[in-house]
Amino acid sequence: MSSTKSGTAASSSAPAATGRETLTIIDNRNGRQYEVPIKHDTIRAIDLRQMKVHESDFGMMSYDPAFTNTASCISKITFIDGDKGILRYRGYSIEELAEKSTYLETAYLILHGELPNEAQLKEWTYHVTHHTFIHESIKKFLDGFHYDAHPMGMLISTVAALSTFYPDAKDIFNPESRRKQTYRLLGKMPTLAAFAYRHSLGMPFIYPDNDLSYCGNFLNMLFRTTELQYHPNPTLERALDVLFILHADHEQNCSSTAMRGVGSSHVDPYSATAAATAALYGPLHGGANEQVLRMLVEIGSVNNVAAYIKRVKAGEKLLMGFGHRVYKNYDPRAKIVKRIAYEVFDVLGRNPLIDIALECERIALEDDYFVSRRLYPNVDFYTGLIYQAMGFPMTMFPVLFAIPRTSGWIAQWQEMLLDSEQKIARPRQIYLGHDLRSYIPPDRRG
Repeated sequence: MSSTKSGTAASSSAPAATGRETLTIIDNRNGRQYEVPIKHDTIRAIDLRQMKVHESDFGMMSYDPAFTNTASCISKITFIDGDKGILRYRGYSIEELAEKSTYLETAYLILHGELPNEAQLKEWTYHVTHHTFIHESIKKFLDGFHYDAHPMGMLISTVAALSTFYPDAKDIFNPESRRKQTYRLLGKMPTLAAFAYRHSLGMPFIYPDNDLSYCGNFLNMLFRTTELQYHPNPTLERALDVLFILHADHEQNCSSTAMRGVGSSHVDPYSATAAATAALYGPLHGGANEQVLRMLVEIGSVNNVAAYIKRVKAGEKLLMGFGHRVYKNYDPRAKIVKRIAYEVFDVLGRNPLIDIALECERIALEDDYFVSRRLYPNVDFYTGLIYQAMGFPMTMFPVLFAIPRTSGWIAQWQEMLLDSEQKIARPRQIYLGHDLRSYIPPDRRG
């Protein structure tokens, strides 16, 4: 008797394998049988269109709200195995990149497909670094925001505004133009983010220092006050670099899907990036670590954790930072962030909320309620604690997410543009509204 892939004996009543890479579908409405090709363990939704009861029918469609089981593209950028807790950029494990690489080197890998050699990395770093300055008129634009404007709203607006300063960005099928916009976006995102932060504090803007690293320069623009030259703490600089690596890309998430969807209209990359940033603004995406921090503050003490967990199990509360749409195992990024947190605390002092977080994790990982539901800590569970320890207000958390994710967004956008199968995004719908009705004058409506 033959065996299945899992090694268990196949049922004797199961039909014999044909060896064909197809799926046979029987439409029980009319008894018709269809053979649909299988490629990469998927079928094409358009192949369902042939299934009709009457020739005048539109044809069968698949219904998948929130795209829980629909592949919208073929990609070579990021691989995730949520069941095994695996994340890789271009084949390299996130653990190895976080240990050995830098954000700019990882960004090059994500965008170009291979790690750069010494000369390539030097040239890449030079171009990104020398595109960090922004047009002086952008400063005037920022000055128009109220002092308490959310930094993320300011970032979205200023990124979109960049499209008006660089009309050459519309030439999206010109490789040289795309390269230049990539340098500009990666270089200017930290500057726009830092300026938004300084504006919210009523502090003067600090211009980029091209002698510093990518993350060191960002810290300089954020926190420099009266120093003649800012010298970032190496531990904090490296911690930010690792966090940027962890957030660089994450496959077809909400913001990457927005980048591809808006980009499919062939708009310039600044407008598409503004749309992706707007998607990241939401509390279910880039704002999730803020929700974790608010939860820990609400719990207030290690002694209150057990009672809070009890309320979570009763459906009264949510355990923020646990569970993930993709990961059904421990998020590999969360393990790295947890280690980085202690390195930061050694420099800045222990965040008292870490003890509450550790107790939440301990109870949840031992409780069958969470284990059976495969709810494990995700990357958001510890990042907020690090950012808070470094002095960032919670409103800056999604901004800190947007800066590194820009490299992933641009890679996704470019991959979509060069894919001959991609067209302008236009999902179908199932219409369940009224059939044709006649207009009735206002005086005759009941």
